Amino acid sequence: MKLSILAAAISILALAGGANAEEHVVQMLNKGENGAMVFQPAFVQAAPGDTVKFVPTDKTHDAQSIKGMVPDGAEPFKGKMNEEVTVTLTQEGVYGVKCAPHYGMGMVALIAVGKPVNLDTATAVKHSGKAKKVFADLLSHVSAN
Repeated sequence: MKLSILAAAISILALAGGANAEEHVVQMLNKGENGAMVFQPAFVQAAPGDTVKFVPTDKTHDAQSIKGMVPDGAEPFKGKMNEEVTVTLTQEGVYGVKCAPHYGMGMVALIAVGKPVNLDTATAVKHSGKAKKVFADLLSHVSAN
């Protein structure tokens, strides 16, 4: 009897933990608050277990992780053109995201989940075009703690 009560309590706690997960919505825009070809918001602070939904409000956008900017143990992701992508983030660290067609125009985003355990590795990734400047700004939002 005590074992089944303990099992029920653990199940309830597990469900409650999932209920606290937050969904962050990021729009993929041709024009936003910070100019042309942007993710809005471009920086997301999340907790482990949260999801991020990338919504293409304009055509010709996708969302995909950037090689070298995903924490160890996390699954890279690659969405399809003009389709929503929802990613559940379970590993702590920073995740770099790009829109492949507009990467050189600076259409990038950064998600910080819990402690930025891969910050040095992510910061060392080289970027081209305007993405280099945008990532320098986004990475400055991440606390090394």
